[in-house]
Amino acid sequence: MVVPELRAWRAARPHVVRVARTVRPHMVRVAQSVRPQVVRITQSVQPRVLRVAQAVRPRSVKFTTSQFTAVATTAGLALAAGAVAVAGPWDSSGQRTAERDWAASGAPEGGADHGRSSDTSPTAPKPAPSAASVLTGLGGSTGSVPPPTEQALASALDKLLDDPVLGARRTAVVVDVATGKRLYAKDADQAQTPASTTKIATAVAVLSTAGADHRIETRTVLEPGTKEIVLVGGGDPTLTAREEADGLASLRTLADETASSLKARHLDQVTLSYDTSLYPGSPSALHPIGVNPNLAPVSALMVDEGRTDDSTSGPVTRTADPAGEAARKFADLLHAEGIRTTVPGPSKATNRSLALASVSSPPLSALVERMLTNSDNDIAEAMARQVALATGERADFAGAGKAIGAQLKKLGLPLSGAHFEDGSGLNRADRLTADLLTALLAKAGDPAHPELRTVLTGLPVAGFTGTLSDRYTAYSSGTGVVRAKTGTLTGVNTLAGTVVDTDGRLLAFAFLTSDETSPPDPAAAQSALDRTATALAACGCR
Repeated sequence: MVVPELRAWRAARPHVVRVARTVRPHMVRVAQSVRPQVVRITQSVQPRVLRVAQAVRPRSVKFTTSQFTAVATTAGLALAAGAVAVAGPWDSSGQRTAERDWAASGAPEGGADHGRSSDTSPTAPKPAPSAASVLTGLGGSTGSVPPPTEQALASALDKLLDDPVLGARRTAVVVDVATGKRLYAKDADQAQTPASTTKIATAVAVLSTAGADHRIETRTVLEPGTKEIVLVGGGDPTLTAREEADGLASLRTLADETASSLKARHLDQVTLSYDTSLYPGSPSALHPIGVNPNLAPVSALMVDEGRTDDSTSGPVTRTADPAGEAARKFADLLHAEGIRTTVPGPSKATNRSLALASVSSPPLSALVERMLTNSDNDIAEAMARQVALATGERADFAGAGKAIGAQLKKLGLPLSGAHFEDGSGLNRADRLTADLLTALLAKAGDPAHPELRTVLTGLPVAGFTGTLSDRYTAYSSGTGVVRAKTGTLTGVNTLAGTVVDTDGRLLAFAFLTSDETSPPDPAAAQSALDRTATALAACGCR
């Protein structure tokens, strides 16, 4: 939901709106393939069929520091009037067209509300209505409507959080983002296993250390006086060998440019090596959970996340040797360009080596969005190591966890009981509190920290994107309004994100639950959390 979020911020942060007018149109490329005709379907279509935003490619969104300054709050939601008159997910008033068109398709009249123009026949049908909860435009104002009261929130949330399907341990916090005031708390400082909501902490840490505009470079070098070229990994988990790079760094481009550089030096036969020394060796590459389809061995050099099929997200068998596999693919690509190579082997580039070619990842802001939307564990562990590298820690699981904690402490966040064993949340030894998670989200919405904005823009949208695309029932009041990071491990279910209540207040929430009764029922627990977030969105609560 776009506008009420901005209204709340406009009431509390007038200067944010003025800054927002500088936003550039390409910020909104997150749903360029969404078209109004998607909604020209029957009323029975369910959200999983209507994945109007599944064409979202966070990796293709290119944000600069100045553009972050223009975004006020969440999910690309706070754009000033007139700044987004472009085709795509926003219309000229700042309304989200994807959610608008989907909502309109569920109305009895059907279709999107295109309004009347001066040449419309008086006898033509009236424009179809839209869903008010999704569509309120920037022209309105909530004025100085106060945030919900603690008593009213307790009345709305306590019973839902007491659902036995959530398990024996349940903690929760709700915060008014505009003021930073805690509105509701249930064991706020009790640390629990956070599962994938850990990625919110990883995102804040990497954006505030390495920087939102930082790109990860993969390069090739030539050792002087030899015919040895070295493929040097920089830690980009999204480096791709696919024909369609879709905005990612391309191994094919790197091979093409490397071949051109070699031919310019009259070299058509070389020794090929690869360098993964940016990260410690193989003993620290495998996650403590062991071989797992949710994560490849962590390496400074890999292509397509070590996946063994054409998938781009979700669990799948991974190669046991991501770096070696990447180097072998690179050798094949060089051969196709007329460069013969030896069988590639590990090595380390010297400081005397000569640059041949390089490719760079999308900015970290885009990688963070993709990480959060798809709950991408490979990107998460790569981002954690970028924090370690930026702060001088060892780029392994232990060093990255230490670096994340230290950076969050530097930002003044409440770390009592927090502990980081990884960047993805796959490790059950991770510990976070609901207090910390809501503080992270509020920090990301703080106008003083524009570099953190994609922590909010990357959150999955209920019923539309990422790990929430198949959650929330058809035409639920939470659909398109709840935006949250999910977390699921056996016996653990968490949800942390933002909603806008019916009075237009932007609220950050975190619900952490664990110790489900045996046998665990994750679907029931997730539905209970979704109902709780929906109740928060539907709440005026005063």
